[in-house]
Amino acid sequence: MTTSFLQFTEEKLGQAEKTELDAHFESLLARADCTKNWTEKILRQTEVLLQPNPSARVEEFLYEKLDRKVPSRVTNGELLAQYMTEAANDFGPGTPYGKTLIKVGETQRRLGAAERDFIHCASINFLTPLRNFLEGDWRTISKERRILQNRRLDLDACKARLKKAKAAEAKAACEGDAVPDFQETRPRNYVLSASASALWSDEVEKAEHELRLTQTEFDRQAEVTRLLLEGISSTHVNHLRCLHEFVESQTNYYAQCYQYMLDLQKQLGSSKGEIFSGTFVGNAESTSPPAAATSPPAVAAATLPAVPTIPVVPTIVGVPNTVAESVLNPNEVKPPASGTRKARVLYDYEAADSTELALLADEMITVYSLPGMDPDWLIGERGNQKGKVPVTYLELLS
Repeated sequence: MTTSFLQFTEEKLGQAEKTELDAHFESLLARADCTKNWTEKILRQTEVLLQPNPSARVEEFLYEKLDRKVPSRVTNGELLAQYMTEAANDFGPGTPYGKTLIKVGETQRRLGAAERDFIHCASINFLTPLRNFLEGDWRTISKERRILQNRRLDLDACKARLKKAKAAEAKAACEGDAVPDFQETRPRNYVLSASASALWSDEVEKAEHELRLTQTEFDRQAEVTRLLLEGISSTHVNHLRCLHEFVESQTNYYAQCYQYMLDLQKQLGSSKGEIFSGTFVGNAESTSPPAAATSPPAVAAATLPAVPTIPVVPTIVGVPNTVAESVLNPNEVKPPASGTRKARVLYDYEAADSTELALLADEMITVYSLPGMDPDWLIGERGNQKGKVPVTYLELLS
């Protein structure tokens, strides 16, 4: 270790020669360093994309290092949905504002759930392989590179030692070949020179032996490191596959978000005209619920085919619409011959009166639409029971 450190210091000071690696090996090293640097940047920025909150990222990092399960965290969309639902309950779920809050809140809940699924898929299919490379393969490569560096320093130190030994041997040989002067005061210098030449010859042989050993170790380590560096190509192929999976999961996520928002826009658009044209006027004149629309909206008609149209008298504020009331009485209507659908109940619902049907979460019922009904309601049937049910509490099945 001391010899290697001395060699390293002399190289930095420009006082020692250095064994250079071939151009192909240097290219592999540069490619590996580039892969490592960009993988780190992509990993960090993807983590920021999936979790913008730095405190939450630090918390998740600590849980991973402690090998503990990361606690489930509510997404922003799910939290907003919770607030909207609670607000609707306070304002009244039957009011226009309350009904709209429930619709938007349900969509936000779906968006939050989609976001959670996307984050989970991206973490498993994209972040985990990148992190495994940095914490696994790259650490192995770095370790072998450090060993190769030490082997190279040992090799260069042996080369320097052999060079010095050969120079000293040559100098001693020159002094031994000179004709001795027996008249000098110290004639034994000639004998000492001959002895020194023999000693340096032994030193040269020893240095050559050490050089062969270190050269063998260096070549072996260089081959190991080269194979690991060439494995970077396989890493690129694996990361390419993971990148495709990341894009696919992100595409599915945004497609879900678009579909949810499109459905919400249609729901809100079906009642927008009623809200801004007649609802507030009716509320200003009377606290009673607004009269039913004279015809079903386009969205409801497309979703659930209705029974043949029954003439409906136009609604006048303050005057009951007897025809519409008779049509919307669940106990007196019959389901259409075609156009009924199955629906899954999302939440428990308590009937407000005898015309409504109480619901239990996750149960399946049959639903259909009638002309003249409020677009936010459907007729629901469960066995022999029949009554009006709110659309926002249902998931319509194809």
